[in-house]
Amino acid sequence: MKKITIALMCMLLTAGAAMAQKRFTFGPKIGVDYTHFWGKDAAHGGQLNYQAGVFMEYRFTNRFSIAPEVVFAAQGGKYDYNDFQDIHNPMLGPIDVNLTDNINYINIPVMFKFYVAPSLSIDLGPQLGINVYSKYTFESRDKALDYKKTYDQKDRTKTIDVGVGLGLTYNIAKDVFVQGRYTMGVTDVFEDGWDKAKNGNAQIAIGYRF
Repeated sequence: MKKITIALMCMLLTAGAAMAQKRFTFGPKIGVDYTHFWGKDAAHGGQLNYQAGVFMEYRFTNRFSIAPEVVFAAQGGKYDYNDFQDIHNPMLGPIDVNLTDNINYINIPVMFKFYVAPSLSIDLGPQLGINVYSKYTFESRDKALDYKKTYDQKDRTKTIDVGVGLGLTYNIAKDVFVQGRYTMGVTDVFEDGWDKAKNGNAQIAIGYRF
């Protein structure tokens, strides 16, 4: 009887471990982003950026799971300004420039996933962003001027950014997936409410499950 009990316990532990391995996965992900600002009077020019980080996923059932992530994301926007006057360089007359905002975050999305098929899920959830870098660069569109200046804007950039993400995940192999997602910011990027700009991020990523 003792041997049978021990054997049953071993079987239960093995089954539990196998179930846990099936339900819980984690791994790295990396992607390409198209980032921009949106909002009332906000400049809407975008730029290509990138993200990289890690994810975890826990399957409650075959249909539902939760997947938090921690990713570094380069964000911001790039657009044209005509007759620009640099307040940091008042001796320079109005010029036409390209303005690039580079505002990087550690993003923590928590996605709730609904599997419409074994290999395809619809993903929806909130995202918290922590600002770690914020600078902007002016560069003359007239290359003869040789004008390019970068300024820090950390003090006027909000530390916390909140957004909502919606997308799809498709498992292209047992351990490999691709994701498409759009995350819309719901809080202003800048402290002074400049242009009421909010973050927007369309992304395509690939990840590996362990």
